[in-house]
Amino acid sequence: MNAKTLTLSDLILNRKGTVTFRVILAAFGIALRFFFRRIETVNADNVPKQGGLIFVLNHPNGLIDPAMVFVSLPRRISFLAKSTLFRLPVISFLLKTVEALPLYRRVDTGEDVSQNLRTFVAARELLHRGGSIALFPEGVSHNSPKLLPAKTGAARIALGAASVRSDGEPMTVTFVPVGLFYTNKTTFRSEAVVHFGEPFAIGPVEPDADGEPPREAVRELTQRIEDEIREVTLNAESDAELETAYIAERIFAAARESDLVGERLEFLRNYVAEKRLQGSDLESRILDFDRRLAESGLEPGHLSLAQFSTKFVVWQAFAQSWLLLILSPLAAVGTVLHFPAYQLCKLLARIYAKHGADDIASTVKVLAGMLFVPLTWLITAAVIYFLFGWIAAILSIPLSFACGYAALYCLEETTELSGWARAIWMFLTRKEAFLRLFIQRRDLQRELSAFD
Repeated sequence: MNAKTLTLSDLILNRKGTVTFRVILAAFGIALRFFFRRIETVNADNVPKQGGLIFVLNHPNGLIDPAMVFVSLPRRISFLAKSTLFRLPVISFLLKTVEALPLYRRVDTGEDVSQNLRTFVAARELLHRGGSIALFPEGVSHNSPKLLPAKTGAARIALGAASVRSDGEPMTVTFVPVGLFYTNKTTFRSEAVVHFGEPFAIGPVEPDADGEPPREAVRELTQRIEDEIREVTLNAESDAELETAYIAERIFAAARESDLVGERLEFLRNYVAEKRLQGSDLESRILDFDRRLAESGLEPGHLSLAQFSTKFVVWQAFAQSWLLLILSPLAAVGTVLHFPAYQLCKLLARIYAKHGADDIASTVKVLAGMLFVPLTWLITAAVIYFLFGWIAAILSIPLSFACGYAALYCLEETTELSGWARAIWMFLTRKEAFLRLFIQRRDLQRELSAFD
């Protein structure tokens, strides 16, 4: 596994284009980097540098999914986006700037699916020029714990492009399957992985009497696309099975030295796919351990305190808290300043959780944040201008940013340290019970190592 954590410069400086394109790239790169605590790519070197290319992806998270691929790839990409999005003022402008093509779906009321023929022709021409397209064969963004059946559009576009060319020569079209994974897709400061699979190529087929790819060839390629995406995604039969897998991963991760999200995803995939759990009591012991931890307000990682002396634990608690004390004044200002914007983002996400058949709660949060947070800074600057003049107003903008970042840092660290505080208290006052949990965790980790 070749995993890389993307920096802000990776997200906003990796491609050339028009000024408008670069501004949009920077805006989404910054927004996603702040919404997600960490963004990783896995096996990004699998992506060919040249030639017509189709990325096929799972679709768990609305417009966040294309935005994630848009900022994480060195190649410029065009998207097929549902036609109804082209009627929304801001989103329509963004889609046209990144050269998205409209896709007309039967699930969207009143759409004329026959117009897809023009879209398919445009997609084929783009591939012939050596461009790349990102497609979501599931057709809708969803909350299912597993991949939905793939639609035929990606196969029809690829086979049509491979079989017909203006100069009469056929071509090869290459697919790259991509798996998108979010540790918690609607939660601010969660984590994301973009997992690239092995490319595979398809050649031309003989068109039918209507000039379209044969149905059997389309069906076979659609099935292969679905199978390839399944290889780079997490697929569970139920939400309950997935939740147990997450608990198991948290238990095992407490013993792992690295904290790569890609490695955590690989463990989850192995755990869900493994059949040895059937008929065993491992799952029940995992759930029992998680219940006992929850009763104590602890996470599996907190039990690592059992490996250290009391003096070391107390010293580390002090060492981790002093920076919070220094930043607390800035954090307090930042919290008050950004509280209205934060609440507006949450409110809009609840109101507009759905767009047609698609789940877009995270999309609304990110777009609303991109609007309301800078607006907060401008309003603050305007107020300060009337009170103290233009120099103070200009200085207030970077200061507002600094206060917001301090608030974000302190919120995350306070949440983390509160858990460690409960663990330290139990370690000092109920050490025997703490050690029993530690031993239970160690025994579970030994069994769970089979899925690593």
